[in-house]
Amino acid sequence: MTAEPAVLTTRALNRALLARQHLLARSTMTAAAMVRHLGGLQAQAAPQPPYLGLLARLDGFAPEHLTEPIERREAVRIALHRGTIHLVTAEDCLTLRPLVQPVLEQGFRGNHGKLLDGVDLDAVAAEARELVEAQPRTFQQLGALLAESRPGRDPGALAQAARCFLPLVQVPPRGIWGRSGAAAHTTAEHWLGRPLDPAPSLDDLALRYLAAFGPAGVADLQKWCGLSRLGPVLKRLAPGLVTFRDEHGRLLYDLPDAPRPDPSVPAPVRLVAPFDNLVLSHADRTRVLPEEYRPRLMTQNGIVLGILLVDGMAAGSWQLTEGRGGERTVLVRPYAALRKDDRREAEAEAERVLAFAGGGEVRIECAG
Repeated sequence: MTAEPAVLTTRALNRALLARQHLLARSTMTAAAMVRHLGGLQAQAAPQPPYLGLLARLDGFAPEHLTEPIERREAVRIALHRGTIHLVTAEDCLTLRPLVQPVLEQGFRGNHGKLLDGVDLDAVAAEARELVEAQPRTFQQLGALLAESRPGRDPGALAQAARCFLPLVQVPPRGIWGRSGAAAHTTAEHWLGRPLDPAPSLDDLALRYLAAFGPAGVADLQKWCGLSRLGPVLKRLAPGLVTFRDEHGRLLYDLPDAPRPDPSVPAPVRLVAPFDNLVLSHADRTRVLPEEYRPRLMTQNGIVLGILLVDGMAAGSWQLTEGRGGERTVLVRPYAALRKDDRREAEAEAERVLAFAGGGEVRIECAG
């Protein structure tokens, strides 16, 4: 008779997630190694989120530790999980991009495909490839050029067709800390000098997800990457995994040797980056994000604020701003009164962000 899987409390799931995200204790691994471990960092808003996401997780992290891999073409920005821009290693770009093609096609057909009825999309992709490999182009430039031979067609939709059917990476200086630049694109193959993986593995995708975000269920895996019908993948892998139930009875899968700390392990205060996958990669986010705070941290227009973690749970928001005169401020907004020790830790984390950014002022608002 098969034993019923053990139940993991929400707090146990929280500590497991924080351990794998290196938010219980910072890591000494390289920036590139952490980017790979996390399966990429959301990078829709340039350039803060990936840099601040690594700062929260790595000891001794400085901007050049990520800038240099980007400039050496060892890390790139490309549309991946959920159709959003992620910063990933070059190897993951070539492997993950083919796997998420269905996600991009679904998004394109739902938003722009109807504007291109009757258009030969293969021809659009072929022409776009020639254009962006001749020189990197913004979507505005690319759409206008594609529309020249397709009168009456929407240039924006044509550019989005190229984004869907080509693996377009954003080239520097876009996304580089302390610099700015338009989002100009070329193909991953051209930028990296290598082809896409011809046989990427969904099994490997699932195992890597569990390593960084588990224990997790089918709906969680699907939430993270945007793909559907992944139940058979985890079922196929199940003989090599361990299983649990959450407090709602949902079946969770995990790697046998992955960290699952005791729920009593203390969790330090952390400032988690805006748009961090910590809060975007589970169908049930309550292991780290109390439902009552979700509308305040994840706005209706798609903004995900920087999150103040206290005892492992979202307890407020924060942001790093720079005024017209270059003055920087870290503003922390707790949603409930902080204990003295937690406030001290929050101030220390904010000072750490300011040291990374070049100095400035810390402000902690009254709770509310």
